[in-house]
Amino acid sequence: MLNLILSLPILGAIAILLGAPARKTALGVSAAGLLATLIALMGYDRAQGGFQMVYSSTLVQAWDLKYLLAADGLSLVMLLLTSLVTLAAVWLTPTIERRENLFYACVLLIAAGATGAFASQDLFFFYAFHELALIPTFLLIGIWGSGERRAAAWKITIYLALGSFILLVGLVDLYNALPAEVRTFDMMKLQKAASATLIPAAAQSRPYLFLLVGFGILISLFPFHSWAPDAYASAPTPAAMLHAGVLKKFGLYGLIRLAIPLLPAGAQQWAWLLLILLVGNIIYVGLVTIAQRRIDLMLGYSSVMHMGYIFLGIASANAIGLSGAALLMFAHGLSIALLFAMAGLLRPHHAGLAFDRFGGIGKVAPFLGAAFGCAAFASIGLPGFANFASETLVFFGAFKPAVPAELTGKFQLATTFALWGVVISAVYMLRAYRSVFLGPVGKGAEALTDPAANLRWPLILLLAFLLYAGFFPGNLLSYLQPSIEALLPK
Repeated sequence: MLNLILSLPILGAIAILLGAPARKTALGVSAAGLLATLIALMGYDRAQGGFQMVYSSTLVQAWDLKYLLAADGLSLVMLLLTSLVTLAAVWLTPTIERRENLFYACVLLIAAGATGAFASQDLFFFYAFHELALIPTFLLIGIWGSGERRAAAWKITIYLALGSFILLVGLVDLYNALPAEVRTFDMMKLQKAASATLIPAAAQSRPYLFLLVGFGILISLFPFHSWAPDAYASAPTPAAMLHAGVLKKFGLYGLIRLAIPLLPAGAQQWAWLLLILLVGNIIYVGLVTIAQRRIDLMLGYSSVMHMGYIFLGIASANAIGLSGAALLMFAHGLSIALLFAMAGLLRPHHAGLAFDRFGGIGKVAPFLGAAFGCAAFASIGLPGFANFASETLVFFGAFKPAVPAELTGKFQLATTFALWGVVISAVYMLRAYRSVFLGPVGKGAEALTDPAANLRWPLILLLAFLLYAGFFPGNLLSYLQPSIEALLPK
């Protein structure tokens, strides 16, 4: 099943490049991918837990290098996020006037890279699939982007290439730090053996710092965040949806999957640094978000800000905080993809997406106004949406973290700052909604109407899963919590 889920976007991209109808093929492949993911999710035995649907093919016996696919609850939830956002992104893609086949192939390759990263349980392929997704991201922004697209494409490429290089150094350092008798690329074996403290505490500091900085750049951890808002503002709608909603979660997933179980002492040694940086994400970037006067830039900075909450859950290193972080990865992915989707629907009416060019959209496009309002409420953390349930878990987990007693006070202080971030989110989101959707109808909204009926369904799809996970968070947590508990040091 995992081979099928991974193969669908790759084969679809190849078929499109060979001349198959681009939009129909991409839509069919994305819909089939979501269906296959839902079947895998329902077929997963939660009572048994652990890794299931294992497929393994040895490539280099001496290194124990394998093409290894497997999924636990955490992987499956990330695969569900990928398939949902991919289908919505393809569905909402506007008419492409040039190189249409290459455009849709790039979109599917980003989805394939994210899918492969979440499904791979081999360190080499885990890294390689993420790198696969970066090339089409660069092409989508550089060729089909808007505004300063070339500068944005180069900026994101330089930042992410630097992050990937530092991450590669960290993975090599982690591999070399393992005892020779258990040295392997197999992440399943490493997880099983992690309870035996594979790496001495004194040797964990350096590889953890490399992983934190490498993954952090890919995630847009403060102060390595400046690439994200410009890139998302310049990116075509599907690229912004997929990168902000899905691909950015690769770094967070990697910290949970690798750093927490294999380098717990290193995580505690550098917890103070992570707390300072994540507060920078929440407070500093949050205040910068308030200063924005364009929808796309506001959403870009908002995405960076909300990474701070997920970092806080990861830093807590306990089951409650990490489960909240994993659920927030899913919730944020859906909400930010939904917001960028609607920004894309507004862009044809004013390319700059400045607040003062709109106004009164709720009167001429009531469906769009209601959908944007729901997505904004989800981003703020209103009860009833998945973001609220996940942020609540993060705050509870971070207030009593699994760290030495001398760090508890620092975590509680950081959590207090994070709670103020909720207020900051409400300020910029509600102000943006008032400026764009309420009041007299502005010049940029006079000719605007609600999207056609067929374009409403992808928005409804994302919103429905946000509400489902918000009203019934226990259903997704029943997949996530056993996987998280298996990763924690015993």
